[in-house]
Amino acid sequence: MLANTITLDRLSTEELKEKILSLTKDRDTDPLKEKVVFHKDVLSPYFEALQQRNPYPNVADQVPIILGVWTPVWSTIPFHDALPGRELDKSYQIFKENGYYANIARYAPGHQRGWLNKLSAFMAAYDLMVMQKFEIRDGQWFIQNVAIDQAVRRRIVSLTIERAESWFAEVLDKRIEEFDSKTELPKELKLANLDRNTVKKFEKTYLATPKFEHVYIDQDLRIVKTQREAKQRPSYTIALRRKFAE
Repeated sequence: MLANTITLDRLSTEELKEKILSLTKDRDTDPLKEKVVFHKDVLSPYFEALQQRNPYPNVADQVPIILGVWTPVWSTIPFHDALPGRELDKSYQIFKENGYYANIARYAPGHQRGWLNKLSAFMAAYDLMVMQKFEIRDGQWFIQNVAIDQAVRRRIVSLTIERAESWFAEVLDKRIEEFDSKTELPKELKLANLDRNTVKKFEKTYLATPKFEHVYIDQDLRIVKTQREAKQRPSYTIALRRKFAE
């Protein structure tokens, strides 16, 4: 049932946020088609109501707010679950003051076929990091993918926020000059440990330059609208603050 606009107007901003988190709790593993319909039929009125109360509608003002570590708790971006077994509490978006950010996630399936089955036998996990540049151009967010890094690690060693930040910092330190000068992406991705069919799932998103917009952002919660190309349906992501920038 669609939310009543008058009812939503009566809710405080915090109540709207709590309602959105309540509605999406434990639903990020739903099939993508179901989540798209769920946004259209249920969430969209709440998003629109919260958008009217965005405390930082000016894009330039959003930059200092976004710095730090966030975890996506619900999303309709296909990229998030291109691999099975993503550990939701070990998914991070890390934004740095130098204009770089990373999407980092751990995948640890319990029982899968192919190379994933081999990983499970040795209690291993696959950690994936997509690194990007961000800046403000003409009053809009501009995002550019710059690299993908990956690692197979022992599952017993948890991918904590601190380890994710250290991994990101280590790669940046080694490749910052390359990233600063990068103007275009390769025509195809080459990733070890993944078969070609899986890699192709990543390519469409990684090789694009998506539009990026905050429907809502404050110190604790972000609702992000992204669109890979004009003809594609927009995707939405709800992210919660895990750590402030130091």
